[in-house]
Amino acid sequence: MFSDRFMKFIEIWQKEFVMDKTIDEKICVDKDGNPIPWYTFPAIEYLNQFDYEGKKIFEFGCGNSSRFWAARADKVISVEDNPKWLEKWKEEFTENNVEILYREEGPEYYNAILEKNEKYDIIVIDGKNRADCAENAIKCLADGGFIIVDDSDRINTSHEYVDTMNNLKKGDFIQIDFYGFCPMTTYAKTTSLFLTRNYNPVSLYDVQPISGTGNIWHIKRGERKKLFRSLR
Repeated sequence: MFSDRFMKFIEIWQKEFVMDKTIDEKICVDKDGNPIPWYTFPAIEYLNQFDYEGKKIFEFGCGNSSRFWAARADKVISVEDNPKWLEKWKEEFTENNVEILYREEGPEYYNAILEKNEKYDIIVIDGKNRADCAENAIKCLADGGFIIVDDSDRINTSHEYVDTMNNLKKGDFIQIDFYGFCPMTTYAKTTSLFLTRNYNPVSLYDVQPISGTGNIWHIKRGERKKLFRSLR
């Protein structure tokens, strides 16, 4: 038998994070069906606080993260090396501010970010050739921007990730690691942000941090007390 407190915990994971849906249906969405990235939930919560109007995003690896960013930023460019994955998303994307590039794994892939000779406010490294992608990301990052590296904890098991993180250290960034669970999986991982020294995001809210998913501090004091009593 599980305690009422533990079952309340499970209820939050089911209703607020829809973990059962993301795992069983293998889809990255929030409780309202909106696409979310395959980052850790703490990283998603942090990123959700800010205004990305006028921002340009470049992603190494496309997916529901592309749709997440397209709903917030002006332009999203994603490069993909898997033809089948590319066709899947070409059929599903309805956003007109998303551009998907197909490039074969290797130099074509990690040099795709250099093709337009542009700077990007956010660069996401979540695909192949990560160490080389990291080197090019530093060259193409706009002033005040940041780089996202997903699954960064693989540095403990992969030389590719060791080289990726070492390359990013050359950029004199502020590294913030978001540990935790993520959609579609039953284990925890890490999503890391590399912020430029003059990073200064614009919040969507009057206060920061906001009450995140599953948080009870937005509930009135009397209702919180009633909830706590029911779970003793």
